[in-house]
Amino acid sequence: MESQVRGGTRWKRFAVVMVPSVAAAACVGVGLAQGALAASFSVSGQQFKVSASHLHGEGFAQYGGIDSVYTSPTGEKKTKVPVAISSFDTATITKMCQSVATPIPGLGTIYLRLEAGNNPDKPVTAKNLYIDVAQLDADAEFKDIDIGVAVKDKSRGPDVKQGESVLPGGFAQQAKSADLTGVEQTAWATTAGTFKLSGLSMKLGTDKKMECF
Repeated sequence: MESQVRGGTRWKRFAVVMVPSVAAAACVGVGLAQGALAASFSVSGQQFKVSASHLHGEGFAQYGGIDSVYTSPTGEKKTKVPVAISSFDTATITKMCQSVATPIPGLGTIYLRLEAGNNPDKPVTAKNLYIDVAQLDADAEFKDIDIGVAVKDKSRGPDVKQGESVLPGGFAQQAKSADLTGVEQTAWATTAGTFKLSGLSMKLGTDKKMECF
């Protein structure tokens, strides 16, 4: 569902999966493989989950890309996967949770859970934030949104990073600002110029309930 709200565009509870390829790329949505191409570093063979009660971003852009990802945590082989590269000039995130599950021979699956920004007065903050997203669910509102702009001609959000595997004339969207609530996201990688985690808490365990969702 789409409606005009104070000069913005709102979608109620949308889901996003990016499917870019050599020939085409498409994107709708926002986010949070560690990739040699998109993320500019070798990608682990594990996705991670991120949830947040609210994300507010200024200077938003999203476009398709391809990451080079190890096929497993053992790191023998790599494959290419499509990602939605969500980028923000600045972002504030409240009640952020990040979790990753790692299978370890002889021990089973170990879960790492990180929480930050639980105090509304001290949210997580980031500058020049890039998120390589595999899947996203959230309620979203965009202000001054452009849908269908070419990647190379986008004028909002941080610059496309050198070395990212994207189509210069491919599909992108951009907005002056973006607000997401009830975020549940699966991602391959996050990179940022600065990333401040207020009230950071990190735990390890074997209970699957440690996952963010």
